Amino acid sequence: MKSTELFNILRERMPSRQLEWRYDRENDTAHIQHQEIGKGISISLPQVINRFEANGDAAIQEIVYTITETFDAMEREAKGEMKSTEHIFPVIRSTSFPIESNEGHRFITADHTAETRIYFALDAGTTYRLIDENVLNSLSLSEEQIKEIAKFQVKKLKTAVKEDHVAGNIFYFLNENDGYDASRILNESFLKEMKAKITGDMTVSVPHQDVLIIGDIQNETGYDVLAQMAMHFFTNGKVPITSLSFIYENDELEPIFIMAKNRPNEENDKK
Repeated sequence: MKSTELFNILRERMPSRQLEWRYDRENDTAHIQHQEIGKGISISLPQVINRFEANGDAAIQEIVYTITETFDAMEREAKGEMKSTEHIFPVIRSTSFPIESNEGHRFITADHTAETRIYFALDAGTTYRLIDENVLNSLSLSEEQIKEIAKFQVKKLKTAVKEDHVAGNIFYFLNENDGYDASRILNESFLKEMKAKITGDMTVSVPHQDVLIIGDIQNETGYDVLAQMAMHFFTNGKVPITSLSFIYENDELEPIFIMAKNRPNEENDKK
């Protein structure tokens, strides 16, 4: 499928007169503008095509749903229906993720690791809107208040994990599909609780938005498995974050580079 074909399919499936569509050939993206509220979103067409080749029409249905829910959230925001502080959560993104909205408003962010950055979101139930300076003003809150609220809210999220054993190593998967799976890496109590039950090296991975993987690594094979697993999730995730994993030690996260059939070198040691 070509980008122009996908662009036309999406436009046909969303025939709203309120939406203005524009194909950016240079960047291979679709820009969709909501004329009534004056806001829009951009979609990377190659990413959707890759998911279409793997999952067929379900990938197109998914992106149509995402676009619809995003604009619904924007409409609710414009009507003042999304101001409760209980709907503010942190989200993890790659440090390469844009720091401004399409409208040029700076996102509210906080430092995390060399590979990841914390953004903040206003939850709308089935989707969320990243909080930028414009949204912040409408909430009548300061940046510090947003960050404190989000830090408290992330502790409310479920932390049930599924367990898998591979070659003497244990991997714990957190996958609630609520948009905040990777955000659990900010729940310090949860990480400490997991650390207490782990007997080997504790690793934490957030390859994409909708999964968090904690490893109890007992041998070299465990690191090889982790590297392959993290790369697989990173490549196939809707919102990739980082294919690197982290060692969790002394309440801190250290990025690691995993060499085949070897223990990882911590980033600081590599330097």
